[in-house]
Amino acid sequence: MPGEATAAALTRDHYLGGRLALWQPAAGYRAGVDAVFLAAACPARPGESVLELGCGAGTAILCLGARVRGLRLAAVERQEEMADLARRNAEDAGLALDLHVGDLADLPAGLRRQAFDHVIANPPYFDRGASLRSGHAAREAAMGEDTPLASWLQVAARRLRPKGWLTLIHRPARLADILAGLGDLGSVQIQPLIPRRGRDANLVLVRARKGGRAQLRLHAAVVLHEGHAHLRDGEDYTAAIRSVLREAAAFPGFSPA
Repeated sequence: MPGEATAAALTRDHYLGGRLALWQPAAGYRAGVDAVFLAAACPARPGESVLELGCGAGTAILCLGARVRGLRLAAVERQEEMADLARRNAEDAGLALDLHVGDLADLPAGLRRQAFDHVIANPPYFDRGASLRSGHAAREAAMGEDTPLASWLQVAARRLRPKGWLTLIHRPARLADILAGLGDLGSVQIQPLIPRRGRDANLVLVRARKGGRAQLRLHAAVVLHEGHAHLRDGEDYTAAIRSVLREAAAFPGFSPA
């Protein structure tokens, strides 16, 4: 459990329309809609197992557990402080989470012996060979690529059982690297997310299946916000995205797995 000094620097934020309340640091990296989108895009069904690589405070894996009851949830996180928050959040949510502390490039033995129906991941977006580091350690760990993206994909593929699904969210600029690193993962589906109509995509959801042989599918883009600009105070998410964020709906656009 975080100590008193750490607890003073936390906020408790609500997700999925109040279905989930999660502690996270008041400063530095704070999970936003990306983690909720990732959870909503995973095609897990009750009774299946899910592993999250780099879970942080547990936002994505716990949003998935709140949306689909009866899952077997596991996660790995290398920062002890964030892992403590994920444990606390899982306990508060009444969700069993098999949490391991360690680097995904050298997974704890307890995870290396397991295979999962699903692996989800929100790898760091920024290649630090081409961008500046953050001065905040937790934010840098979440957003700056230390472990290469190819390693995230290799670890995910090894932890999937045959016909298991990888679901991840990332930036379009890294899509070529993602496709190159999928290895024996096939049946690839790509879902672009655009902030408003007429804009370029700023996020992509990618789903791939271990041993899958279906042709690559590039889905129609999902629009996140109404209108061509933000013209008033408050949220302007589309109805479909509000359902994802507030009602724990599955992500629109992806075909059934």
